[in-house]
Amino acid sequence: MQPIVDSSLWLARKRRALAHPADGADFLMRRAAEDLADRLGAVGRSFGRAAALFCQTPAAAEVLEASGKVADIVRVEAHAAFLNGASGLVAPLETVPFDPESLDLAVSLLSMQAMNDIPGMLVQVRRALRPDGLFLGAFAGAGTLAELRESLITAETELHGGASPRVAPFTDVRDAGALLQRAGLALPVADVETVTVRYESMFGLMADLSAMGETSALVDRSRRPAVRSFLARAAEIYAERFSDPDGRVRASFSIVWMSGWAPDVSQQKPLKPGSATVSLKKILEAPKGE
Repeated sequence: MQPIVDSSLWLARKRRALAHPADGADFLMRRAAEDLADRLGAVGRSFGRAAALFCQTPAAAEVLEASGKVADIVRVEAHAAFLNGASGLVAPLETVPFDPESLDLAVSLLSMQAMNDIPGMLVQVRRALRPDGLFLGAFAGAGTLAELRESLITAETELHGGASPRVAPFTDVRDAGALLQRAGLALPVADVETVTVRYESMFGLMADLSAMGETSALVDRSRRPAVRSFLARAAEIYAERFSDPDGRVRASFSIVWMSGWAPDVSQQKPLKPGSATVSLKKILEAPKGE
């Protein structure tokens, strides 16, 4: 499979961002962790062993611990720097280093958008889960940075007669549901939450993306230098098309959430076609009150 994302570059930028933290730049991870807490709180059961897969910070593991629903938590990161001295496992991105049926819960926050083989990752998650084990994952999906993408493409086309990829393609929520089914996870659910952030200008957004370690790591990214005239024109277009009445500009982040369960005989299953005992026609034709 032809890779889309340069995973090594993505990791290098994440490590650089970790070494030079910027106040407030972790707002997406904090939001994802809050959402994880809400979603886990809605699950009416406890879990034995859980894994936080490539979450880059301790936020997900802290949510699992605070929930009181998890007995044992293992963090897995792509580099020891993300563990920052805490206990955990180091494994290559896109791998799930656990024996089959050894986990009751697996979570992943804001890393799958950097993976080239999401289907393979989900298959490994499914294999590592015990029957009736749960997977919860969140990643940047389609619609993320749509304003920035449009502004950069328009500016580059104006100045150079054509445009190169500068913002990564993101998975659509409908495709996410299909990926869960393809991996063999039962009761698959995928939904999307859009977070809108406002900035003084496009440059504030770009500073946050750099502080997150989320600047473009596309394999086919443009090698043309982002000169001042290009960035200035892109910022003008951004302000013209995506500003509010007060002059601040909007940036969209679409967070796709996925959940699925390892199949188990105890789970609800859809009724077979034709197994209903009362026809829909009879229900619709029944007098009101019956």
